[in-house]
Amino acid sequence: MIVDSARLALADILSPPFRAVLWKTLGLTLLVLVGLWFGVESVFEWLAVPFLSHLFPNAPHWLDEAGTLAGWAAGIALAVLLAFLIAPISALIAGAFQDDVAEIVERDGYPGVPTGRALPLFQGLFISVKFLGVVILGNLIAFALLWVPGINVVAFFLVNGYLLGREYFEFAAMRYRSEADAKALRIRYGTSVFLSGLVIAAFLAVPILNLLTPLFAASLMVHLHQRVAKKEGGLVGLEREAV
Repeated sequence: MIVDSARLALADILSPPFRAVLWKTLGLTLLVLVGLWFGVESVFEWLAVPFLSHLFPNAPHWLDEAGTLAGWAAGIALAVLLAFLIAPISALIAGAFQDDVAEIVERDGYPGVPTGRALPLFQGLFISVKFLGVVILGNLIAFALLWVPGINVVAFFLVNGYLLGREYFEFAAMRYRSEADAKALRIRYGTSVFLSGLVIAAFLAVPILNLLTPLFAASLMVHLHQRVAKKEGGLVGLEREAV
């Protein structure tokens, strides 16, 4: 069930229906990162000159060069942080397209099953921000444990596997069920959800490829939910309660 879901999710993110969402996510993520890069560099350069002027009032001839160097230093520092910024930013941006991804998978992959309903606007925005918080929290915990020999890699996979598995599965389930029913279903199939979350965490750990993590995770959990729902009796006639 998990292997099949992961295999189908990999095929999905390279399929023609996914390409529009894929390019939107990648394009917006890169624009945000580039904007951050130049924005931070410009702010540091702008603030450095007055600060240095105050410290060294008799040496104005090298202040412009110092300000430029400060801007470059800020850009380099931000570049080092990109590995940690890519996942949260792409998670936030891709959150706006989660329902589009889920609908494509449900419609094309399960034509005999009713398509789920998109979440209400504010609930969808809340979930997008929640996804961002989950990714940030998971990576902060993993980063804090990075310096602890023997458990750093394990901590990264356990924390991200649990958090990402939980959030993405509940998202897929809530397209058909109430939030309470989605959580109850996730608990009943906790092992499968956690192991699928570990697959997502492995995807997240690969540089550059981790830009696609939100799309891969949403597709994987939609496939997993469809299989779980089949065991539970199917989705025909099942309606998600209004929230």
